[in-house]
Amino acid sequence: MQEILAGGGSVRRRGGLRSFFLMSGPAVIAAIAYVDPGNFSTNIQAGAGYGYTLLWVVLLANLVAMLFQALSARLGIVTGANLAELCRDNFRRPVVMAMWLVSEIAACATDLAEFLGGAIGLSLLFHLPLLVGMGITAIITYALLLFERGGFRSMELLIGLFLLIISLCYLLEMLVTPVQWGQVGIHVLKPEIPDKQALLIAVGIIGATIMPHALYLHSGLTQNRVKTETAAQKAQLIRFSNREVVVALALAGMVNMAILIMAAGAFHQGHQDVAEIETAYHTLTPLLGKAAAAAFLLSLLISGISSSIVGTMAGQMIMQGFVGFHIPVWLRRVITMIPAFIVVGLGVNTTEALVISQVVLSFALPVPMIALLLFTRSPAIMGVFANNIFTQLLAVAAAALVLGLNIVLIWQQLRLPPHW
Repeated sequence: MQEILAGGGSVRRRGGLRSFFLMSGPAVIAAIAYVDPGNFSTNIQAGAGYGYTLLWVVLLANLVAMLFQALSARLGIVTGANLAELCRDNFRRPVVMAMWLVSEIAACATDLAEFLGGAIGLSLLFHLPLLVGMGITAIITYALLLFERGGFRSMELLIGLFLLIISLCYLLEMLVTPVQWGQVGIHVLKPEIPDKQALLIAVGIIGATIMPHALYLHSGLTQNRVKTETAAQKAQLIRFSNREVVVALALAGMVNMAILIMAAGAFHQGHQDVAEIETAYHTLTPLLGKAAAAAFLLSLLISGISSSIVGTMAGQMIMQGFVGFHIPVWLRRVITMIPAFIVVGLGVNTTEALVISQVVLSFALPVPMIALLLFTRSPAIMGVFANNIFTQLLAVAAAALVLGLNIVLIWQQLRLPPHW
């Protein structure tokens, strides 16, 4: 076996287990994007309104996410460049600028969900106005971003701790929620979209689960992480990376399913009108007890703060990769959080804003997905690590599914009857 020495080291002979842990971290950071407040909103609406019916969407979205995060990580390992940089170097400038614009819109939609989640958590916990909660969330996020100055490992440990806390909170939720596990088993594997509103929520779940900025970020977190001299060494790094992707995103997927299952078990019978995060919190106390409500609130607060950190990291990478701009972290925070403050200032329903933000992300998602498909299938870019036929067909099918759902959603919103 071989050892991978982090921090610009080389690959040498030694224990494979230690090598795996040295390479671990990027998928953990990316996984936080898969349990952000947008997931809370879409999964609560899905569970309260449709019970366990849309569980299959969560599972499917998580499997697609694993595939594309693995491709993103492989791209960074093999090329030493991130996805945004490769777009800038391989596409014409008008295309690059259009991709950058779409990605920036997606970044604003991401920040909207993250800031709202953290602000709602603080507002409910300390009875603060929502705008004040958003300001505090911004300050906490910026302070925690300073961990990155201590190197990538410090930030990875911090984000890993946040992911663990969120997971433990939902383990507690599962222990106190009445769950029909037989129905869970059926609907995890039974595709069904009952009506137009369910379709909107399903697309929102996909947008909340497969995050555009996470696809850009993962390639950057693995690029030049360690030095490799041979194709065999790169292959081993890719194997380690794939294992981490499966573990980290499986954990994030289980959290997402737990959110939906909790909402279905607690709200679907008698409380189907629970569509807002604030209502869900207040309803949980009499239904499941103070411990369940507190766990829900803690997980929401940590989700908002941690995903906001990851969103800022991704935003910096996207801007620098596409157009070469490098701006201070505080300025990046200000640029992407302004729309969130505007939405709250206008008095828009926060949960509706969260769901719509996830739909926006779903529309932006095909941009990095298609770029990944083009680059990872190219022998000129990937060499011997270009996608094989099976992987390429699977990835194309997944991207086509996302595009298809988006098209159907547009037809539904225009009241044009789609042909299923």
